[in-house]
Amino acid sequence: MASANNVTEFIFLGLSANPKVQRVCFVIFLLLYTAIVLGNFLIVLTVTTSRSLGFPMYFFLSYLSFVEICYSSTTAPKLISDLLAERKTIPVWGCMTQLFFIHFFGGTESFLLTVMAYDRYVAICKPLNYTTIMNRQVCAVLVGITWVGGFVHSFAQILLIFRLPFCGPNVIDHYFCDVLPLLQLVCSDTFFIGLLIVTNSGALSVITFVVLVASYVVILLHLRSRSSEGRRKALSTCASHITVVVLFFGPCIFIYMRPSATLPVDKMVAVFYTVITPLLNPIIYSLRNAELKKAMKKLWMKTFKLDEE
Repeated sequence: MASANNVTEFIFLGLSANPKVQRVCFVIFLLLYTAIVLGNFLIVLTVTTSRSLGFPMYFFLSYLSFVEICYSSTTAPKLISDLLAERKTIPVWGCMTQLFFIHFFGGTESFLLTVMAYDRYVAICKPLNYTTIMNRQVCAVLVGITWVGGFVHSFAQILLIFRLPFCGPNVIDHYFCDVLPLLQLVCSDTFFIGLLIVTNSGALSVITFVVLVASYVVILLHLRSRSSEGRRKALSTCASHITVVVLFFGPCIFIYMRPSATLPVDKMVAVFYTVITPLLNPIIYSLRNAELKKAMKKLWMKTFKLDEE
């Protein structure tokens, strides 16, 4: 940190100062986080153990579920433990670590959703060349690119924040460390840094979202020439992807595509994209995908039979 810093820890105000509300929130978020881990892990386990799901779409879906577990785990455990703590603190190095991994996994997810849209484009618009274009090597490279993209995005955020002077106060009106709440505590002018953050996070969210919407528009236009059955199946798959894209990018654009100022509603919006979206993703994909539901049922029956033996 810069030499002007005299802050060694930050204090979170959390979601509420009311002890009764905190206890209720503790139970709710503990259940939600457990459901996130179990639901997404079930998808990872189902895809990796089922031969019928050996297609690129499910390969990417399993990685998305893994990223969702990691993404929610950067904030949810700390949030849950703080709901029972009288003093909600985090050391500066812990705050920077949390900030890095939030944007690392968040950036990785945004790039992964783009890769999944490209996979659907190739599958629907170029079906005869699908297995050639989306072979295992290409899928592995695309996943690697999403991780590298997430790292570059997160590293840029840390470079913007790490050297800023925090001279006090050290109270963050949030439940985790993020760039905009931290900028409110910096004892220097942050206008230029705020613009860079909007460029890095906000513009990334908007551009990725526009690219994703454009790709699905192309897919939908291409479906006009398909049979009604083929159109229905493709639309069902794309509907799941579009729903997840809107749920993820909508709150991100609201938070990061504006000047470096915080609003009271920001914490509720943050709950949505750090807890609710990772919870809904496995539900959305499993409910609208017959093959995935069938594979889950087989896995359940196989596990149940082993337990009986």
